[in-house]
Amino acid sequence: MAPGRDQQDDLTLVPPIPTYEEAVAGGSSDWQQRDLPRSPIDDSGATEGHSLLNSRHPYDSSTPTPSQNARGRRPAGYRAPTVETDDESNLFSSDDSDSDSDSETNHVRREMQEMEIDDSHVAGNRSSWGKRIGLSLSLPQWRWRWKWKLPRLRGRGRTTVSTDANGTETSNNAESETPGTRFGYIIPKLGSTALFLLVGRILAILIVLGFLWLIFASDMFSGMARKMNQGMFDPNEVAIFVKEMMNGERIRDQLREYTRFAHLAGTEGDYALMLDTERLFTKYGLDEVQRDPYAVYLNYPTRDGRAVEIIGDGGKTTWKAELEEEDVNPDKPGRQTFAFHAHSKAGDVKGPLLYANYGRREDFKWLQDQGFDTKGAIALVRYGDRTEDISLKVKAAEEAGFAGCIMYNDPYLNVEVSVPVIPNDRPDWPNMPGDGVRRGSVSFRNWVVGDVLTPGWGSKDNMPRMKVAQTAGLPKIPSLPLSIRDAQFLLTQLRDHGKKTPEGWSHTTGSLFTGDPKSSPVVRLKNLQDEVEKQLIWNIYGRITGVEQEEKKIMIGSHRDALGFGAAGSQSGTAVMLEVIRVFGNLAAKGWRPSRTIEFMSWDGSDYNLIGSTEFVEQNDDALRKDAFAYINLGAAVTGNVFRAAGSPVFSSIIRQVLAIVDVPQNDSVRMLDLWDARKGELETLGMTSDYVAFQDIVGTSSIDLHFDGPYPIHSNYDDGHWIDLLGAPDFPQHQMLAQVVGLLILELSNRPIMPFDMTSYAEKLDMWIRDLESWAVRAAGDGTSHQKLKLDGVKEAINEVSMAAREFKKWEQTWENQIVSANGWEPNGLGKSRCEYNSRMAEFESNLLDEAGIPGRAQFKHVIFGPQKWSTDGKDYFPSIRDAVTSGNWTLAQITADKVAKIIKDAAKNLNS
Repeated sequence: MAPGRDQQDDLTLVPPIPTYEEAVAGGSSDWQQRDLPRSPIDDSGATEGHSLLNSRHPYDSSTPTPSQNARGRRPAGYRAPTVETDDESNLFSSDDSDSDSDSETNHVRREMQEMEIDDSHVAGNRSSWGKRIGLSLSLPQWRWRWKWKLPRLRGRGRTTVSTDANGTETSNNAESETPGTRFGYIIPKLGSTALFLLVGRILAILIVLGFLWLIFASDMFSGMARKMNQGMFDPNEVAIFVKEMMNGERIRDQLREYTRFAHLAGTEGDYALMLDTERLFTKYGLDEVQRDPYAVYLNYPTRDGRAVEIIGDGGKTTWKAELEEEDVNPDKPGRQTFAFHAHSKAGDVKGPLLYANYGRREDFKWLQDQGFDTKGAIALVRYGDRTEDISLKVKAAEEAGFAGCIMYNDPYLNVEVSVPVIPNDRPDWPNMPGDGVRRGSVSFRNWVVGDVLTPGWGSKDNMPRMKVAQTAGLPKIPSLPLSIRDAQFLLTQLRDHGKKTPEGWSHTTGSLFTGDPKSSPVVRLKNLQDEVEKQLIWNIYGRITGVEQEEKKIMIGSHRDALGFGAAGSQSGTAVMLEVIRVFGNLAAKGWRPSRTIEFMSWDGSDYNLIGSTEFVEQNDDALRKDAFAYINLGAAVTGNVFRAAGSPVFSSIIRQVLAIVDVPQNDSVRMLDLWDARKGELETLGMTSDYVAFQDIVGTSSIDLHFDGPYPIHSNYDDGHWIDLLGAPDFPQHQMLAQVVGLLILELSNRPIMPFDMTSYAEKLDMWIRDLESWAVRAAGDGTSHQKLKLDGVKEAINEVSMAAREFKKWEQTWENQIVSANGWEPNGLGKSRCEYNSRMAEFESNLLDEAGIPGRAQFKHVIFGPQKWSTDGKDYFPSIRDAVTSGNWTLAQITADKVAKIIKDAAKNLNS
């Protein structure tokens, strides 16, 4: 698969070797000048805002190269090689004008006639094909007498020779047409030797072409290449090589390099990291390294454009929040990222302050039920956990009538730490220092993912774009993040205003108050910003091409941009992926190739709204549905010491197999699987937090997200290499283990003859999830009549068909193994073709679970099993379209949706064994 691009890759063309005639021709030697393609970058979207790019691509030049000046021209001094001339005496005869029939001229002419050499192009009648293909005269006579000549595309004259009174011969090229020469060549007469030779040559060509077709149609070369590759590299030795070559110190060094400066999407720091990533992809030996730009909507904070203030009598400011964090590392180049919300609404609003707990719809409803008028107020809410979608807080405040929303990070929240992989001697790590500010994106990811102005298609220059006011993906009220240092002061100003908060609204000591619209202090929230509707961002891709199913892809991705320095939040994934690339590049340099193509992707714009990955998926959706077998995601890859995996059920078995062979560094006798089982770990479900969303929910590519989990200063400037060294992972064991897990998983998915997908586990999960949906519908109905309003028997029947189809499908694997054993390990090409088709049907099961119309009102999300609900990012909310219909209270629509889902599942089951 080749991703869609607006520009071509730079190529270095080798000048052609000149012919002898060109080399000795007069004039300059600029035959070497060629037209080299170049790859200009469009920076028209740059602005004067926060660290935006405002200079041209360093590789771009407005000065034409010599090769461009020479485009379409023959080199200076070039003369076409002379073969024949009108004045034959000048070429073949001596100065003696009285030469007779035995002269050299006549002798050569007879030789030419015997060889059937056509000299009718003389006197300006050149062949329209340029020049004939010549052969060396040193070859044997039978070789050079073969008539290597293309037919002419126009009629030709007939040359006659006459002798004057002095015996001098002259030629006459008359444009007369003879029978059989209408199209420029003589048609051999029936029964002639020439016709016999012509037919013989045609038959020989057809036999050769048929033989070549037979070879390629039988897939001999690809099968042979795979068998040779497997014969040269023992799979077990390859796995050991991949496991042992992963180096934690290299990951640490790479991580430090990638966190030296801030790299907000679309800024100079982001562009610099893109160039570094592109260089490393090439250096480590990946094939076809590509840069894929997209022009997307982004916003940037300005230095004096943000404020949170308390306004006293007379409109004077009595208190002002500090907003920014301390300079955590003054030695870093550039400056820290300002505190802001990505994709926030610009505005300057005032209103009474109200505290609303987590900012959920039920929290705002409680305030309204207490008689508080929330219209025009400023909401103060706290973050819950780092997996929540903070945009839903802004959305809920907006729908409750608030004029603005302020969020702060509560450091006192309990954090789950259970059976860590690496012993944790700091169980009380704070989520955030007192002045730390948690940034985040507030675009409504559950409604529109990716570039909010191009929902459903790639954000390229030639594609349509919505207006900012038209999109359903952006909030309509301004918002800003605060540190607990600033938020604590605001909370104290609410004391004795309004009511005491309910139990559970605070983890701090003492009671909090809600505030009161009639008596609370008036707060000003100012958020003025730079907005760019077509800001360039850059994805980077590279691959290791497969030898058996080259078009089928195993894809690995990690995002590169960050809202701060992103040591844990983004660059831990990038550093791990680069180490995996280095090891696989080393392996490829030794001659190893996978059966299926491995593609590595470095995403940009992820911390805004998963933009880079989503735009790529939307730009290449048809190809991905057909050829993308699996996607492995590395986002915030190492933020703690508890290993977690979330993904499609097809990975249930293979992830356990991989964990069973990865050692824990402090104890070689303990495997990661031992600790996984000790904490009763299982493959969790995907939510909406990282770049797997577009793959799983839009095109149905089976996806898995891998990471070490734990508390960390998310999206703050404290999330840098210094924090990683001191508190996160000083010896980088988690990074190294994760690289080993990813590397081994890539090997299994890309090189196993039969894809290691667990289809029976998928069927089992579907059966569990439909029962969960049925129980949820009962609670949603509220009166116990859901069984009358919504019948899910059709969906249950469809899932039962999936279960039967999966069991029947798996039987073929045993059949294949038996045939391989009986053939002493040899796989005939016919059986290999069947195996490849089997793998394709296995991978296509997930993409067959798509509803092309998408969820009503949220058409980007097409998977009937996975996808977000409007007001939840919990990955356990299966069957999102059915849940949406039930939540709306339209039970008729819910039944229609359920029946449609049942049909899609049934069709997927049938296709599995078709």
